[in-house]
Amino acid sequence: MKRTNDLLVGSIVLLVILTLTGATLWVKQTDIGERRSKVVARFRDVGNARVGNAVVIRGVRAGTIEAIELARGGWVHVRMNLDRSIQLPGTPVVLLNESSLFGEWQATITPRSALPHDETVQAQVAESAGGGDVLPGATLPDIARLTAVAGQIAGDVANVAGRVEVAFDERAARELRSSIRNFAALSTTLSHTVRTHAGDLDTLSRGLQSAVSSLNRTAASAEKMASRVDSSSSSGDIRKIFDDMSHAAAELRRASVQVRAMSEQLSSTQRQLDSFLTNGDSVLVKLNTGRGSLGMLLNNPSLYQNGDSLLTQLRGLVTEVRTNPKKFVSVRIF
Repeated sequence: MKRTNDLLVGSIVLLVILTLTGATLWVKQTDIGERRSKVVARFRDVGNARVGNAVVIRGVRAGTIEAIELARGGWVHVRMNLDRSIQLPGTPVVLLNESSLFGEWQATITPRSALPHDETVQAQVAESAGGGDVLPGATLPDIARLTAVAGQIAGDVANVAGRVEVAFDERAARELRSSIRNFAALSTTLSHTVRTHAGDLDTLSRGLQSAVSSLNRTAASAEKMASRVDSSSSSGDIRKIFDDMSHAAAELRRASVQVRAMSEQLSSTQRQLDSFLTNGDSVLVKLNTGRGSLGMLLNNPSLYQNGDSLLTQLRGLVTEVRTNPKKFVSVRIF
């Protein structure tokens, strides 16, 4: 009887041990005897990732984290066990991130082209790349860090709101209402101006259309002239015109030579005339100042008076000779 009880107790203990072992293996999702492949990724920081966390590819569990080890150069190597049937995506990258709100983490293997547009994540992947067979990795911020950042952002928003509240007081509100009224008045004035000058705009538009029409006619005339010039050049008229222009240019050159010679002669004549005028001016100055015989004759009043007296006496003498010629002329005949 005693042996039967011992056997029963031993069986129960063995069954409990096997049950606990199976439950532990099931919780850790350990595959016993299954062939696995090893993948290693390196990170600067693995956050709260732990051994046994799931490895996910395209949302499907593909393995577990086997080990987390410190490596040289400040790196952390994460070794992962993957199913043999799992095929890695092209240019694989490993991301460590939270998988639930309860702090559980997982490793996600994704193509590099599917990385989130985050400068920090891109920089971590670029830094960890180039490790040979070791995959590049990056750690996404956890909920606590996001909550801290959100709290910081909320504090900044509250600070900005406080500053806005300080700046936007009752006076600012009144000024804003005044600005709105001024803008409404300006809009009314602008509308009235547009309605008033709508006719002017129509007139300007018609004038512009007329100018465009004139420009089109001018372009058509220019095109006709160009066609005429083209036809004239083909018929030899242009060459004749150029020949006539060359002949006219030669004549013009000869005329310019003659004009140059005449200008030189005029220059010589002008110099002679200047010399003559200078000499004449000198003579006139001498006559005016009474120098020389002619100057004294022109400027001495006594000479004029004597000459006038002489003329008077001559008139008297001529009168007396006419009245009494015998007194002056005596004729004797032998």
